[in-house]
Amino acid sequence: MDDTKRFPKELVASPLFLLKRLGMTAKERTIDAYEATGLHPYHHAILAALDEDRRETQGAIADALGYDRGQLVGLLDDLEERGLVERQRDQDDRRRQIVLMTPEGKKALARLRTLSRQIDDRFLASLDEQQRAQLHALLLTLAEEHLPNCRYMAAATAEKIAAG
Repeated sequence: MDDTKRFPKELVASPLFLLKRLGMTAKERTIDAYEATGLHPYHHAILAALDEDRRETQGAIADALGYDRGQLVGLLDDLEERGLVERQRDQDDRRRQIVLMTPEGKKALARLRTLSRQIDDRFLASLDEQQRAQLHALLLTLAEEHLPNCRYMAAATAEKIAAG
């Protein structure tokens, strides 16, 4: 490679620089791959959240995913227009909307999960299974410290990875 196109050694020596650049590259590749589905990784996250918690309010989804509540409304509008979710008034509190995944939403989520695994496999192709597990465990350790929405999952997932 042409030396003029290389990052400075000082930057490459920084784990945070590498995480940032790899994150940017992963995001670009992910968005490109999702584009063909007509959906966005944000849509995938919403469907995944609904799959874990069958009945969710809009506010609970936004909080769980760290999304702005206004942004979530637009994303839910997209999903509802595609018939992947439906919203209903909460009978206990008429101010709230309950979001439910439709059968078509479940099918779309299965396709998006497959796509996500393919993206992971392509991006991590240079790592063997043990290295992938080690990377994941290290990232979970950092996530537990710096991402409040990961704290409840990191310990359980790390144990699962260690168990093989």
